[in-house]
Amino acid sequence: MYSLVRKFIFSMQPESAHEFTIKALKMAGKLPFPIFPTPDNPVEVMGLKFKNPIGLAAGADKNGEAIDGFGKLGFGFIEVGTVTPLAQDGNPKPRQFRILEAEGIINRNGFNNLGVDVLVENVKRAKYDGILGINIGKNAVTPIENALDDYQICLRKVYEYADYITVNISSPNTKNLRSLQYGEALDELLSGLKAEQARLSQKFQQYKPLVLKIAPDLTEEEIASVADSLIRHRIDGVIAGNTTLSRETVAGLINAEQVGGLSGKPLNALSTKLIMHLAKELNGALPIIGSGGIHSLVSGQEKIDAGAKLLQVYSGLIYEGPGLIQTLAKHIRLKNQ
Repeated sequence: MYSLVRKFIFSMQPESAHEFTIKALKMAGKLPFPIFPTPDNPVEVMGLKFKNPIGLAAGADKNGEAIDGFGKLGFGFIEVGTVTPLAQDGNPKPRQFRILEAEGIINRNGFNNLGVDVLVENVKRAKYDGILGINIGKNAVTPIENALDDYQICLRKVYEYADYITVNISSPNTKNLRSLQYGEALDELLSGLKAEQARLSQKFQQYKPLVLKIAPDLTEEEIASVADSLIRHRIDGVIAGNTTLSRETVAGLINAEQVGGLSGKPLNALSTKLIMHLAKELNGALPIIGSGGIHSLVSGQEKIDAGAKLLQVYSGLIYEGPGLIQTLAKHIRLKNQ
């Protein structure tokens, strides 16, 4: 069935197909019944109880427009965003490109979104009863040395409405953003965010986990340094990882030369390697959410076996359809469960 849907969707340009899908899921979200059941494979991570360990990665629903529709596909959790304090158009179009032969996607979107206030209103209207994460970023016009200000603005605005908040410092499509993953810059960012989290926790009398999303292109030494910062600042979780700048797995294929971050099947091995190294450095100090290239039960299980507690998909959903969510949620074998 999905092969026919995919043929129709792939007849459109990638961004047009995405916009069509969001509209369709907004309509589907109003149905009084689920499109697909939510498989029961419960897991508790970061003090939160997930119906199953399979989540929607950020980037699919940047503005939280189709939360209820995505919720009807069987996800155990949904992450919306990345959202910034102010609305921004992102990078010039075209900015999304399929690599069909490899089941990959390159994007250079640049945090295009309608701003945090619009997202919050959409979240408030949603009826989804699963775990909801909100992914926050900085505006392109904000100097990198003032990035903390943008993250704190977003954190304050979304805190009440999220089950957890993800700090995205690993998109390759916002100038200098990835520099926040290193050394003093990372320590200053995490210190400021933890202080804001403490204030908000007291204000709302509820602790909301703070998660960091990192890039898969880090060296082993850089992974060790990031892990040290995560532990020292008592960050609650880490998403490993974002899209990659590497083209090693798609060299010579159509669209492989496009600038941007590569996601989908070609990213699978690299993101699994990141999880493995990160798990070794963290030694159980905080949970890892595995993301990047999951396209089958085998690829998902590899990430769990490498040390992930939860999984996120997006490009795999585009290429494989909702059946991938059902398969993963029903059959993934969790460690220590």
